[in-house]
Amino acid sequence: MAEIAEHRDALDRAEARLRAEFATVFELDTIHRFLYSSYDDFAARASVTLYLPLLAERFGRQRLHALAKVEGKVARPRPTVLFLCTHNAGRSQMALGYFEELALDRAVAWSGGSDPGGRLNPAAVAAMSELGIDISREYPKPWTDEIIRAADVIITMGCGDTCPVVPGVRYQEWIIDDPAGLDLAQVRPIRDDIGRRVAGLLTELGFPVGDPADMPPSCGTP
Repeated sequence: MAEIAEHRDALDRAEARLRAEFATVFELDTIHRFLYSSYDDFAARASVTLYLPLLAERFGRQRLHALAKVEGKVARPRPTVLFLCTHNAGRSQMALGYFEELALDRAVAWSGGSDPGGRLNPAAVAAMSELGIDISREYPKPWTDEIIRAADVIITMGCGDTCPVVPGVRYQEWIIDDPAGLDLAQVRPIRDDIGRRVAGLLTELGFPVGDPADMPPSCGTP
């Protein structure tokens, strides 16, 4: 593939970093396979290919962490929540942003889409930025088998019949308006609804937090 040849050096460096991080956990061929299958997935959908090696490394790392949990290779696994929507560009990304801000590393969250979009919804990014939560570095991505199986709770937001069903996993369906095509003023109520739901979920998980509406605008910024 032309893209792989173009990005070979960057992928080699990414693989070296992943090998150093997971050397005591997985065989080298597993690390290689997860990196390159992640790359292939993004390459099949990307209109801009400049950042493909970086995205592949980030998603490959997430998948390897998920596989480690599934295989019982994590000494003290934290509760893991997976937020799913259709394009992984708005609702699930805002939920992930809130969760990471409020959980304070006491629990893990990931997100994914049944039909990942090409980029994040700019209005969703702007709405979260108003609270000091930067989701601009996130990216639409699919869910994978190991990510689904590593989740303790799966929150679905409009992915319908395409949402995966795994025995033993706790599911919640959040009925939330899709922010696609809406302006910032219209997205703010959706953002606030998601914030309240994430705070409630964290409380259910044993990590009570305050009302996200009380977050100061500077919250999340250095």
